Amino acid sequence: MGLGFVVGVVGVVILSHAAYSTIQYRSLLKIMEEEFSGPPTNVVVELLLGLVLCMWAALTVPGNFLSIKPDTDENRMVSLPGNLDFMIFNHRGKVFSSEMDMKLKI
Repeated sequence: MGLGFVVGVVGVVILSHAAYSTIQYRSLLKIMEEEFSGPPTNVVVELLLGLVLCMWAALTVPGNFLSIKPDTDENRMVSLPGNLDFMIFNHRGKVFSSEMDMKLKI
């Protein structure tokens, strides 16, 4: 558990507290029968702080990128089976292709 992970957890806790504060503020406004015009400024500051901390943690926790070596067999984009003699392509497209050829000839 590095520093980035701890910062991420703190960011999530701050975001959760900001959400709870907003819900509590709205329920207080309902009791006082006032209209909700937006969250208070301290909740907005909490949201921004939590967002910054979570973004920083998301960028630092995963670590460095590893290079992909393209010449290895494991990293091929398309790997065909070793014996291509057993590949049979039977599908319903044959029926449509013959009908289309007939329509094109007419």
